[in-house]
Amino acid sequence: MTDQPDYKSTVFLPVTDFPMKAGLAQKEPAILARWEEMDLYGKLRERRKGRERFILHDGPPYANGDIHMGHAMNKVLKDIIVRSQSLLGRDAPYVPGWDCHGLPIEWKIEEEYRKKKQNKDEVPAQEFRAQCRAYADKWVGVQKEQFKRLGVMGDWDDPYLTMKFDAEATIVSELLKFAESGQLYRGAKPVMWSPVEKTALAEAEVEYEDIVSTQIDVAFEIVEAPNAPELVGAHAVIWTTTPWTIPVNQALAYGPEIDYSIIEVSLGVSDAGDGNLSLEQRRNPLMEALNFKRLVVANELIPHLKARLNNDLRDKSTQPEVSLNAHLKVLSNIRGTDLAGAVAHHPMHALGGFFARPRPFLMGDFVTTDAGTGLVHMAPDHGEDDFALCKAHGINPVFAVENDGKYREDWLWLGGQGSVINPKFVSKDGPICTHLREAGGLLAASDDFKHSYPHSWRSKAKIIFRCTPQWFIPMDRAISDGVIPRCAEEEAILARQGNGATLRGTALDAIENTRWVPERSINRIRSMVEGRPDWVISRQRAWGVPIALYVHRKTGEYLVDKAVNARIIEAFKGAGADAWFGADHQALLGPDYDLNDYEVVNDILDVWFDSGSTHSFVVEGRYGEGVRADLYLEGSDQHRGWFQSSLLEASGTRGRAPYDAVLTHGFALDGQGRKMSKSLGNVVDPLKVIAESGSDILRVWVASTDYFDDVRIGKEVLAGSSDAYRKLRNTFRYLLGALSDFSEDERLPFSEMPELERYMLHLLAKLDADLKAVVDKAADSENWLEFSRYTRALFDFANSDLSAFFFDIRKDCLYCDAKSDLKRRAYRTVLDTLFHALVRYAAPIIPFTAEEVWQSRYPNLEESVHFLEWPEVDGNWLDSGLDDKWTGLRSQRNQVNEAIEPLRREKVIRSSLEADVTMGEQVPSDGVNFAEIAIVARIETGVGDGIVVKPSDWHKCGRCWRLLPEVKEDGALCNRCDEVLGA
Repeated sequence: MTDQPDYKSTVFLPVTDFPMKAGLAQKEPAILARWEEMDLYGKLRERRKGRERFILHDGPPYANGDIHMGHAMNKVLKDIIVRSQSLLGRDAPYVPGWDCHGLPIEWKIEEEYRKKKQNKDEVPAQEFRAQCRAYADKWVGVQKEQFKRLGVMGDWDDPYLTMKFDAEATIVSELLKFAESGQLYRGAKPVMWSPVEKTALAEAEVEYEDIVSTQIDVAFEIVEAPNAPELVGAHAVIWTTTPWTIPVNQALAYGPEIDYSIIEVSLGVSDAGDGNLSLEQRRNPLMEALNFKRLVVANELIPHLKARLNNDLRDKSTQPEVSLNAHLKVLSNIRGTDLAGAVAHHPMHALGGFFARPRPFLMGDFVTTDAGTGLVHMAPDHGEDDFALCKAHGINPVFAVENDGKYREDWLWLGGQGSVINPKFVSKDGPICTHLREAGGLLAASDDFKHSYPHSWRSKAKIIFRCTPQWFIPMDRAISDGVIPRCAEEEAILARQGNGATLRGTALDAIENTRWVPERSINRIRSMVEGRPDWVISRQRAWGVPIALYVHRKTGEYLVDKAVNARIIEAFKGAGADAWFGADHQALLGPDYDLNDYEVVNDILDVWFDSGSTHSFVVEGRYGEGVRADLYLEGSDQHRGWFQSSLLEASGTRGRAPYDAVLTHGFALDGQGRKMSKSLGNVVDPLKVIAESGSDILRVWVASTDYFDDVRIGKEVLAGSSDAYRKLRNTFRYLLGALSDFSEDERLPFSEMPELERYMLHLLAKLDADLKAVVDKAADSENWLEFSRYTRALFDFANSDLSAFFFDIRKDCLYCDAKSDLKRRAYRTVLDTLFHALVRYAAPIIPFTAEEVWQSRYPNLEESVHFLEWPEVDGNWLDSGLDDKWTGLRSQRNQVNEAIEPLRREKVIRSSLEADVTMGEQVPSDGVNFAEIAIVARIETGVGDGIVVKPSDWHKCGRCWRLLPEVKEDGALCNRCDEVLGA
């Protein structure tokens, strides 16, 4: 055969400079710089001015360290949503913010003092606060650049900071609204207290970890029992895992419906001898404390008490070869009500004073037989149930435990000692148990009780419940009428609640009128608000917004005067929170009040009140009074944090929630589903991922995950994200190449399209509706904000419908048909439509790549893909008949490809173009060339059974490589190619 000419130069191959290799880590910073130079965010605000607004209010992270994967996941998801709302044509501003007050920052400054062995309390308050402000400001700057590197678009030049003077003034203004409506009180209640940080904590500042504690059984001798005289001389047994509360005990609680027994304890010996106790054993203090002692305990819990007694006996035996055993004999039974009026001695009553007071038995509905002994010792300083029950009987807290967890110096027992969270101090061999044992009051003790216990999530130290004077916002007090403007929403709430709105009732109504995503998350916050205690808003710290109140020294009432409050707010506007600590308080009070009559409150506001007030100075402050956010979005822990504090703050001051909808996402775990931890070495650093792979890869991971639950990230997961990204990038590369010289003159109307092109536009219209259901809340879709569905649909369309199907079939048309051919023009028209749709759809997910793609085709430095709006997709393109027909055709095409593959593997044929196929199934013949669809030489349908493939005996065209009957020898031209070249 003679040499054939090379027709490669005559084929219309795609032409593009768009690289297959992304190089995102190197390209993205340059794209960021361009966005900043052109003021992308500011110009977008100008272009969307006057449009329907969508406000996603940013929950403020703490400014105290580099961002972690949780930050990255949260910010990227917010950015995807904001960008998608802008794509819909809405004005979607994004104002990032930071929480700058409170322990996260203060603790870091204290750490620096501790390293220098200096005492923070010896530093002037103003100097300390200035250091806190500088520290927060430093990390705001660091985190800002890190968030920007993620591709997060927002008002980075004017973010909100809770430490800005105008913010601090607004926070105080919001607090004073609570004061004016009677929604503040100061009271002594047990609150969660950190002895390490020396402050009260909110529930959201606490995390639970498993620990091992000391459990003890303590005997209180009964000295009076009017309803059951036989109890006198017996010992009521209590069980506790907080031995340090025994020095503050003031009463005992019983369950009225519980059946109790009076039991006798005797001891026996099991050894090789005759079973009698030796004289030495009888003199053992433990033996003397227990032998033949009468105890009172709930019937159901006798076996548990016996087990604890025997464990203790074995542990304390002076002769290991001898096994001591407690024998419990029931002498009589009583009902819980028989304990009414009974009185006991504290085990340390010999100390006199506080410990000599009688310990009354009080009926407690909370007493159960789930664990312990069925009797509960009451320390009103250190438990909510204890406090409430004792208060009802006129028993008040004694404030024996100081801020640092030590007993106060003048306390009769263990004064000046502690700390109460020190395991050694409260152990079975520590001073508490030792003294109780010596007094004959300790029945059993062991250091082996495993349970979950609250810790400060900042210092990681154990906390205690401690009664201190604090400021509270009540959950169940009626809000003073006429103070808060009544909107229609609140009027409806008042009508339902009857006797005036309470904060709890208002918040619960607001929950029901909010859209929760996912829907199940409503149950979490509803249960938390239903059961939460009053909100303790005071902290004994230095860095934050003060509770700017004056309390009358005689009446104990705080001053409510709008003129005074207005002066306070103005002072804060001028100098921030520092204005309070260095204020001329007489000037703030004005001529109508004498400062000598008032106490100046210097407690700091709970930072959750700060962040809970941000809607007032960010959303309302920037967009108008009464405006609320369309969406709050944070992790699931914020149901007890920011979601709830914002809800309570707005419910108390506006009678409604500050948001229309709330999205909850899960946490980022390592590749094996474990919590990330430096100690485990499994932390995935987002900054490292960005440096190595680029932000768009991380963003693909975020958008692809089912983030309503906890999600995993690791090398394998990121490799999957990279692969998905690569395939989408290659789709864009093909589109750019195939459209390199496309002009409007080439465009064909829909009515002149071949059936395959009309089918692809049908699929595009379906995709468009699916994607819009995810982003547009007006669609009222159950899939709203489920971007994993959005991303999967987009990527599947690009990979399966386009690259593996449409592009594959039409590459012959693109490469070899004449440029004026109607089929080629139709194909390129659809490609142009696809390009403009896909680059928009992808822009919220991979903003850097979308910008690169757009600039590659339209290199106008004044424009950006992010100025574009949702593509115009004609609903008339939808055609269910075409969908049914082509779904069947694609299935048959797949079957043919599967039948061809073995011949290709065995190199019988090199390409499906060389195959002749017969198949038993019929194929629709109207408007369809199935050989072209299946990319084979020829195909006969309705012939024989199954699918039969054999090499074609036709010859290959030297230009298009198709095997056709008119080609007489390999390398010659087919009719089409001959016509194209001859034109």
